[in-house]
Amino acid sequence: MDHMAATPRILLFDIDGTLVSTGGAGAVAWRRAFEELHGIPADIGKFTDAGMTDPDVGAQTFEAVMGRKPSPHELAQLVQRRLEHLPEAVAESEGYKVLPGVPQRLRQLSRDGHLLGLITGNGDGAAFVKLARGDLMRWFSFGAYATAGVDRAGIVRRAVQRGEAFLGQDVPNSQIYVIGDTPLDIEAAHAAGCTAIGVATGKHDAGALEDAGADHVVATLEEELPLE
Repeated sequence: MDHMAATPRILLFDIDGTLVSTGGAGAVAWRRAFEELHGIPADIGKFTDAGMTDPDVGAQTFEAVMGRKPSPHELAQLVQRRLEHLPEAVAESEGYKVLPGVPQRLRQLSRDGHLLGLITGNGDGAAFVKLARGDLMRWFSFGAYATAGVDRAGIVRRAVQRGEAFLGQDVPNSQIYVIGDTPLDIEAAHAAGCTAIGVATGKHDAGALEDAGADHVVATLEEELPLE
């Protein structure tokens, strides 16, 4: 028999810098998409580090490269073409890695009866591709993904609704944990009334996550999560 937690929590995980690092695969796929659609190899490095959503990265890069804002259809095409190139980019990436302790921690939390979901600035398909190489998709039965015009707090709120629907009950938001590696994840968690756990495996160290107001900070997911 699995040991079940007395109170099931909803745990919402960010992907990039929290669960995996793709070693720049996302940027490679954007560059190929821009080259095919617009004949320009775009450097999206400037727009990818900040925990921004894919549609925002695409729109800002488009504007920087083309000198105008994309139409909704142009942006949708760009995001779609980028997804087409992502599986090869992820498969070829020498820097791809599952971050320390992740598979073991997800398994433990799942077996303890918690409900695990994704909150990510990736679109649904991109999230799947990035996690599939590390065989991590199996731990997430629901998620909320980026769509144009939805900020990170909106993504968290959507995930909370899906998690509660999945569980068939309301869960106090303080018992819903957002686990992410950027100050933006912390802000989004608090904007949605959730508890924020910072993981210092991305570009921000523990001090920066504490300064952003994280309720708890762990160095890596090798540490137990503080679920009081």
